[in-house]
Amino acid sequence: MCGIVGMVGIGAEESQAPALERMIKAQVHRGPDGEGRWLGRVGERAVALGSSRLAILDLSPAGHQPMVSPSGRQVLVYNGEVYNYRELRIELEAHGVRFRGHSDTEVVMHSLLRWREAAPRRFNGMWAFAWLDLDNGSLFLSRDPFGIKPLYIYEGPRALYFASEIKSILVGSGERFPIDSVVVGRYLRQALLNAQEQTFFSGIESFPAGQNMSLDLRASGRPVRRLTRYWLAPARVEARDIGETHIEAVRETFIDAVRLRLRSDVPVGVLLSGGVDSSSIAVAMKLARNGSDGLLMISGVSDDPRFSEEPFIDRMTGFLRCPAHKVRLHADRAYELLCKLTWFNDEPLGSLSTVVHHQLMEKAGELGVKVILSGQGADELLCGYDKYLGFYLQSLVRDGAWMRALKVLMDFAHRGTVLNQFRMSEAKRYLPRIVRQGEIDIRGPALREGNCLLNLGLGDGDLMERQLADITRLSIPALVHYEDRMSMACSREIRLPFLDPRVVDALLPLPPEWKLRGGWTKWVLRRAMERDLPQEIIWRKDKQAFTNPQSEWLKRDLRERVGALLAGDLLIARSGLVDLPNLRLRYEAYCAQPVERGRLSFKDVFMPIALEIWAREFEGHLRLD
Repeated sequence: MCGIVGMVGIGAEESQAPALERMIKAQVHRGPDGEGRWLGRVGERAVALGSSRLAILDLSPAGHQPMVSPSGRQVLVYNGEVYNYRELRIELEAHGVRFRGHSDTEVVMHSLLRWREAAPRRFNGMWAFAWLDLDNGSLFLSRDPFGIKPLYIYEGPRALYFASEIKSILVGSGERFPIDSVVVGRYLRQALLNAQEQTFFSGIESFPAGQNMSLDLRASGRPVRRLTRYWLAPARVEARDIGETHIEAVRETFIDAVRLRLRSDVPVGVLLSGGVDSSSIAVAMKLARNGSDGLLMISGVSDDPRFSEEPFIDRMTGFLRCPAHKVRLHADRAYELLCKLTWFNDEPLGSLSTVVHHQLMEKAGELGVKVILSGQGADELLCGYDKYLGFYLQSLVRDGAWMRALKVLMDFAHRGTVLNQFRMSEAKRYLPRIVRQGEIDIRGPALREGNCLLNLGLGDGDLMERQLADITRLSIPALVHYEDRMSMACSREIRLPFLDPRVVDALLPLPPEWKLRGGWTKWVLRRAMERDLPQEIIWRKDKQAFTNPQSEWLKRDLRERVGALLAGDLLIARSGLVDLPNLRLRYEAYCAQPVERGRLSFKDVFMPIALEIWAREFEGHLRLD
């Protein structure tokens, strides 16, 4: 696990050294265990590569980066973990490869030497890397299938830059960037983050997940980018009869995904919320280790019983006979952390869950836990969010399956799940825009022209296609972004077993009735892990996505700070992005709403506040024309 940076430009390589140093220092939190740099030439072009190392596998100098091949003609900077590196190493050794150390970085290097651009197809893990081949004058970039590890790219007037974090490109290029109004529009009006390759900084793009890029550095003019996709998610529902054999296969695949993610030369823990996803990970860790010895669990709990998962966390810790390290969530540091963590995040925050996640990572640091497993991806694969029931019913009605739709609806009503959690303030994102008529419009003049919005509903596809949209654009990219940034802010590594490609291939194509069945969401996972978990955990009715009392914090605990912010002059108002008087009215209307009622959601108010905090944090790098 590391942070990587790079530059390709015209001129002497020595001239790139100061910018390279700035880029490395800007993201040193990603790798405080060591730094490295490489400067050289490919024809007329100067190339600079840098790395900040977070040592996870092979803590010795043998894992140092940039890593140079035995011939001295290839250079690799790599961020991530390839979990099946041991199996790949055995395969490479059978071909005569001799290794110096025991890191996965060296396995990645030799995989590229042997299989070239086909190597990423063999990797099971998370990564973003740059591989310079001096023999053929090419630079090869790659990012993992789900974009768990970040990579950004910017082609400026003097050089091409890439880095794990945007801030490195900002300080490396020394340029000021316009704000991308399309990205801002989707953020403010649809609460979308990372839903496109464009970022809030116009011109800086997110490298696409699941793709490779090759640049010929010897060609004249600007290097031509050649993009190829090496991984595709399953594209259609597989018609299968539900049987115990398939359920057992899901269990075995999931447990093996957890087993692979326990490979580490430093302590590994898990975020435990008391829900089926995190509890399944925790028990799979126990099974993979043949016991609870050394099992490290970290949990966030609230003093407000409406949001506290503590009883379920306690049930799991008792079942596993292993305590959890609890972090009590309070609003006293929330506003200050919003400002601090926005810098680490590079872009505006999506919710106060980001602040909570950072507090959990701080606790992991105090405990000396360097690697943490998390359950991101389960809801998208298994239709865990409330919205998926609505999408499923919509698809059944559209296909003329009225009686089946009625049975599904009655099952959930009888079970007492999902339907009682419906909130119009949240559901309106997925409904026709006419639902939002009459709301206070906070758009400034820069956002009133044109239509930048994406269709967040079911569209013309089926439920699986809508799940895939969440995995590739609408949900997972934002979730893995903030988890990466908050964990790396504390020099911790997050691993996601539900986003093992084998787990995705096993779960995503399953028919909807495997996921939404008998009034339950995530039915197939519940059945698969039923014998391994307590009944009151596996068949919980009330588990939501990761929650915290953020709505109440915004209305009460943070009201004085937010009010003072909105009473002043806002950069986003001066830039024409937001109508400040209407934003003030919206906030007051939100604070006046009864608890859990009303048309305004937390995101309707939080997003513009977070956007202003972001603009202030990065004002020196923005062109606020």
